[in-house]
Amino acid sequence: MSSQGLPGGSSFFSGFTRLCKGLVVVLVGGYAIVQILPPAVSYLALIPARTIPFGWNLITAGYIEQSVFGVVVSAVGLLFLGKVLEPIWGSGEFLKFVFVVDFLTYVCVFVTAIALYYITRQELYLYTPLSGFHGVLSGFLVGIKQIVPDQELSVFALLKIKAKWFPSLVLLMSIAISFFTAESASYLPTLVFGTYTSWIYLRYLKRNPETNLMGDPSEEFAFSTFFPEFLRPVIDPIASVFDWMLCGRSRTSNEAKGYTVGGTNLPGSDPIEATRRRERGARALEERLAAERLAAGGSADNLPSKDAAESV
Repeated sequence: MSSQGLPGGSSFFSGFTRLCKGLVVVLVGGYAIVQILPPAVSYLALIPARTIPFGWNLITAGYIEQSVFGVVVSAVGLLFLGKVLEPIWGSGEFLKFVFVVDFLTYVCVFVTAIALYYITRQELYLYTPLSGFHGVLSGFLVGIKQIVPDQELSVFALLKIKAKWFPSLVLLMSIAISFFTAESASYLPTLVFGTYTSWIYLRYLKRNPETNLMGDPSEEFAFSTFFPEFLRPVIDPIASVFDWMLCGRSRTSNEAKGYTVGGTNLPGSDPIEATRRRERGARALEERLAAERLAAGGSADNLPSKDAAESV
């Protein structure tokens, strides 16, 4: 996956942050542990029937990959998506995002597995070891959607797709593949919950350091933007009900702090501010790419122009 502004050559494979490299070491270490000591899966992966009293597996499950394919995909996705998001969010917020999304994802997976067991009475849902970093990876795609939604990304140099559609396309492809693979139960719930818990976090819980307010209430990041436009008139009324049920306190708190006063939007809530936030994210991304090109020996003439950065 690459974008129009991504540098070519060796710089494409450089610039990975220290934090992302450290998380890759954790993923590789987790894979090594379960390969050397297979019984460790029972303690580190999420096995719903054993989560009580082994509650720590709600945290550790996200960092345990049980296959070579899983650890390679997770490591590559972490490095490449992380080097885009971490410089914009900051290392502290990036690590907080990873921890919160991972934990919330596996809490939702645990609750779903228990519910499915009581509905179907199939012990498969209780004793299948569930683990992997792919929930956080899907959350990273939501972060890209928020920061540079209109940036065109090329997939295998064949298709160009706007970043805002990547979370939905990944889920759609995963659901389609699940009809043909028996292992879908081990990854599909994690992808689904990783996508939507990350959206909830970014939409309502992530604090904006510039305004000290929480979330991103812009219409461009509404829940209905994950779906085709013709479905939005149906989804918006439903989403507004769940919006108030699940996150009404957060919204009320923001209004009390000053998102709206007398019906007037304050910085951080109106469409103009949302546009500026995306432009700042795109500009930060372009500046980082330019610095990578310079480090790789590229000339200033080959750097992305300011107009190109602002057009994102």
